[in-house]
Amino acid sequence: MSQDNFVGGFLTGAVVGGVVGGILGVLIASKVANADAATSEETFPKLSTKPNKGRRGQLKPPTEQSIELARRGLEDKIAQLNEAIDDVRQQLGGVNGTPRESGEKAIARDS
Repeated sequence: MSQDNFVGGFLTGAVVGGVVGGILGVLIASKVANADAATSEETFPKLSTKPNKGRRGQLKPPTEQSIELARRGLEDKIAQLNEAIDDVRQQLGGVNGTPRESGEKAIARDS
């Protein structure tokens, strides 16, 4: 009898947890997507898709200002990635035989 209660409770918990997790996931994903969209529009302005006069179907060339904004945005992202990589290297330290930055040397294995 206790086995039936366990199975029923487990299945109920799995269903309720799945529904609650799904709803939370959708809400959080929509907020993150909205924030990313606003950031990317500031960093990378959209190019006009209207054709130039006399030339059908061609895009207008990007302006110097939009190119500079895109370049700065990319440089910022690269700097953030480099910082994250350095942080991970410091946290991992001597993993895979690489010495830590604190001056420790990797121990060589005799083969």
